[in-house]
Amino acid sequence: MKALVVILILLLIFVLLQPGLGFKSQKPALYAGTGPAFDIRQHLSGDIISEGMIYGPRGHVTSRFVAQMKGTWNGDTGTLSEDFTYDTGNTQRREWRLTMGENGAFTAEADDIIGIATGQHSGATVQMSYKIRLPEASGGHVLNVTDWLYLMENGTVLNRSELRKFGIKVAELVAVMRRVED
Repeated sequence: MKALVVILILLLIFVLLQPGLGFKSQKPALYAGTGPAFDIRQHLSGDIISEGMIYGPRGHVTSRFVAQMKGTWNGDTGTLSEDFTYDTGNTQRREWRLTMGENGAFTAEADDIIGIATGQHSGATVQMSYKIRLPEASGGHVLNVTDWLYLMENGTVLNRSELRKFGIKVAELVAVMRRVED
């Protein structure tokens, strides 16, 4: 009986870590022919409001937030500041420093990001991968994050992110970003 439980656990881990299934199977090239064309210099510029939810590992909403964002660009370098207010009343600030590369590639850095985030534009999407260190109040864990941004025809950006530890999904973020009209 013990051997059967071990085999089932190993099989479950194999299935969960299997590349090509679900969220992780998406690749930027999959969206190359889609439109409208997403350019973060244009679509993540100016004042933006983001509203979203974070789901825990069991699929339940664990947190909601509103973020005031501001993107500024000088050629191929930019800053995207994010000021989050969570449903608990806690706040968080992040400032991304972005640098455009060739063929839609870009890199990004922020104080709570370990190393350098890498990203890619492709059609109506932007994909970015990085490691983030959560605040101590949230356990201080280091998580692997994959962000997907999808540009809609009206300029709204839909954000879906997976956060993983040891290859296992521990959280998912879903948010809507809209430019604030003057």
